[in-house]
Amino acid sequence: METPENEPVRKRNGKQVSFKYKLSVIEQINNGQISLNFASKKYNISKSTIEYWMKKLSNYEQTNKSISKDDEIKKLKNKIEDLEAIKEFQQELIIEFEQVTGEELSKKSLPDWLSNEIQRKKKKLSK
Repeated sequence: METPENEPVRKRNGKQVSFKYKLSVIEQINNGQISLNFASKKYNISKSTIEYWMKKLSNYEQTNKSISKDDEIKKLKNKIEDLEAIKEFQQELIIEFEQVTGEELSKKSLPDWLSNEIQRKKKKLSK
């Protein structure tokens, strides 16, 4: 391709990288493993280029990771069950700690609604 002498020639000084490479860099940033600044220095890529990739590839990730509403609801229900089990376990630990030490940890450190819930469980266990 020839250009007239008086027109500037735009040089391409960027290096080509694979689609997987771009996704891996963006994934590391999105997961919080590295910051945008650190990625720029580590991979010797300008921040604006990485931001451009993130903008362009965000649509790809959204379509690639989309799940049906039923699957999402099922997943969230499972998450709620897991969190409720963890909460139950933690409350039992607090009750046991209070019985062993005699300190009212729940009243001092926790929100009123949670403290009241622990006190109700404590009364049920003592009956």
